[in-house]
Amino acid sequence: MADTAALLAEVLAGVVGVEQVEVESHFFHDLGADSMVMARFCARVRKRAELPSVSMKDIYRNPTIASLAAALTDAAPAVVEPLVPVPSEPAAPARAGALEYVLCGTLQLLFFLGSSFAAAFVAVRGLEWISAGSGVVETYLRSVLFGGAAFLGACVLPILAKWLLIGRWKPQQIRIWSLAYVRFWVVKTLVRSSPLALFAGSPLYVLYLRALGAKVGRGVVIFSQHVPVATDLLTIGDGAVIRKDSYFTCYRAHSGWIQTGAVVLGRDVYVGEQTVLDIETSMGDGAQLGHVSSLHAGQAVPAGQGWHGSVARPTDVDYRMVAPAACGTLRSAVYSVVQVLTMLALYLPLVICVLDILVGSRVEALLGASSLDFTNVVFYLEALAISFVVFFGSLLLSIVFVVTVPRVLSLAVKPDTVYPLYGVRYLCHRAITRVANSKFLIGLFGDSSFIVPFLRGLGYDLSSPVVQTGSNFGDHLRHDTPYLVSVGPGTVCASELSIVNADYSSTSFRVSRASIGAHSFLGNMIVYPSQSKVGDNCLLATKVMVPVDGEVREGVGLLGSPSFEIPRTVDRDNRFNDLTSGNELRRRLAAKNRHNALTIGFFLLARWFYTFVAVVTGLCAASLYPSLGVSALALAMVLLLLFSVVHGVLVERASTGFRPLPPKYCSIYDIDFWRTERFFKLESGVGTVFNGTPFKSAIWRLQGVRLGKRLFDDGCQMAEKNLVTIGDDVTLNAGGWIQCHSQEDYVFKCDQITIGAGCTLGVGSFVLYGTTMGDGAVLAPDSFLMKGEEIPPHARWGGNPARELRTDHGIHNRDVAHFGAKWHQ
Repeated sequence: MADTAALLAEVLAGVVGVEQVEVESHFFHDLGADSMVMARFCARVRKRAELPSVSMKDIYRNPTIASLAAALTDAAPAVVEPLVPVPSEPAAPARAGALEYVLCGTLQLLFFLGSSFAAAFVAVRGLEWISAGSGVVETYLRSVLFGGAAFLGACVLPILAKWLLIGRWKPQQIRIWSLAYVRFWVVKTLVRSSPLALFAGSPLYVLYLRALGAKVGRGVVIFSQHVPVATDLLTIGDGAVIRKDSYFTCYRAHSGWIQTGAVVLGRDVYVGEQTVLDIETSMGDGAQLGHVSSLHAGQAVPAGQGWHGSVARPTDVDYRMVAPAACGTLRSAVYSVVQVLTMLALYLPLVICVLDILVGSRVEALLGASSLDFTNVVFYLEALAISFVVFFGSLLLSIVFVVTVPRVLSLAVKPDTVYPLYGVRYLCHRAITRVANSKFLIGLFGDSSFIVPFLRGLGYDLSSPVVQTGSNFGDHLRHDTPYLVSVGPGTVCASELSIVNADYSSTSFRVSRASIGAHSFLGNMIVYPSQSKVGDNCLLATKVMVPVDGEVREGVGLLGSPSFEIPRTVDRDNRFNDLTSGNELRRRLAAKNRHNALTIGFFLLARWFYTFVAVVTGLCAASLYPSLGVSALALAMVLLLLFSVVHGVLVERASTGFRPLPPKYCSIYDIDFWRTERFFKLESGVGTVFNGTPFKSAIWRLQGVRLGKRLFDDGCQMAEKNLVTIGDDVTLNAGGWIQCHSQEDYVFKCDQITIGAGCTLGVGSFVLYGTTMGDGAVLAPDSFLMKGEEIPPHARWGGNPARELRTDHGIHNRDVAHFGAKWHQ
């Protein structure tokens, strides 16, 4: 052990830049190191053949050289990581040729053009038929009939396409960019574009999956809108509950292949929020999987057991928080009928009426009996007026609607009361969830001081007086109900926070208060349940599993899934503390507010301009309709999509002054951070229509990603694109995040990410800044690659935080004896 300690001390001294490190010196308290420094230390240790591998979890559990050396040389450590079954991976990576790649993109483009023409044809013929009605009643009835026919057609088309193009899904491997992949992509696109995909939490959603071939039992409730694709391989037993943001798609992309495989869930299974079920996974009757957890390929949860974590392992935590209630088949049937009738008899006619009032009369006045005069400035002024009324009128109505209607509906749903599903109260609760989670409004006010009054108006209980930081909440925030959320003073919440204050069984639901403690910081991608055992002054790291058992944690940091304690803060992050109080804070906060207000103004101006172009495009299509027919509208749809890409890229580039974002380490009260916030507010989103196509690569390049050849991106997201480097033949799965920044309390950090050729990022994986993945490396599903980590070439890492995975054959790429006895299921 002494030799190991000496070698570890030597490596650490080189990393922190000192001559000697005492074996009893605390990494964080005495040496002033942070997670980035210790990640570099771990990477250097892994390169020393005479030393055992070290992970960040080992570092936090053993924060001195002496304790770390003892843990690494112990033949039977107290904590043993779970084994992961050897995954069914392709024998060799697939690489498409240039001709095949171009042919695939061409066929996908033709499919989009054809579907645009078909949609335009149906829309034009339907609107013409509706407008031919005489009187309000006949027009209304025609709107309902056309809406019903269009809805039925949009629901049936994906089902027919699946059975005609695929038949029954079987476990198989499909080479990406091949003709077989084109069929897969067409079916996937249609299945996920069905209007029934919007009915998550409804029996209609379950019926849709059954029609697609899934074996789904009675009383199943699914809240996740990530629609399964290889549905014949999905089995869900009676009474199962699957919470929102869960992935169970029965396929994954790996090393140039699409792999399909079974997901089998038994009776009365419970699957928590933001979980990932990889292919070839199963859960027995009555099994549970906690929030922010994952099952990797080959894992099986035995009947009656509860598992959680990434990679999942057994737990004593019971995630079933609500008692059952009486809920029969008739109740669910009536609820489904009410949903359909409400959409067809209310929503669609209302939309047609509003469009006719705001736009229809002006279009008729502009068109007259002849075509438009595009050289007449009056035409553009009229279009500008229409776009102004539509955009800002909708914005004002949205704010009023969001802060009033859910508040009225909330009177019907009392906290801590168990209600049956599919009743009036359930209908009100789901309406509250949909309306009060306005992505546009939260994105508009987020990352600024203006989010505080907006959330208060929405219903949040924010301690008074609020300790205003100018960044109290990020621009992606969700909740089940805003009227049962409490946040203590001085707390900062980053983006992608999901507050879970509703619990469900297969027959009932209940809403409860979720309380976030004071003077805390919550990182990205956090699911915060109402049963949280986290108190004041805590740091919740990115993608952490919030504990719901044990004593209340206070004054600590939490990392990982399942979570473990880390230091609340490190000395390096305290260097800007002088800016967080007194006159200097007031001065800088005022300046930040002015900067954020200007950013919001630019954001609204950019969206208004987009609306203006959309109106002009629509008017032009209407003018050309007599000569070109339906093709005019189809062409307008295609041009508007292309403009969306160009507009988004130009606005994003303009937000940074057409200069790349540099790596930075600064206070949130530094103007460099405010400029980055402006970029976040104005950054371009890539439409899901481009997922799985070669066009996604072209868009990433336009946005600044240094990108190799033949990238396959099934729905990954990136922020600071110019700081990302991706090699050839990389595979990015759905739900992945490549994030070149983090914020901890009042400090903002930003650095580069490098992903080597042939790498694969699993479903729901998260890569933080300052990391490097060697060629051919694999990051498993739902994994969190911490800042500063380096994955060696062709290694397989996974978990939260990620490390080399243990398999039934030992460590992937490296056999390390210190892990001790095999962990058994």
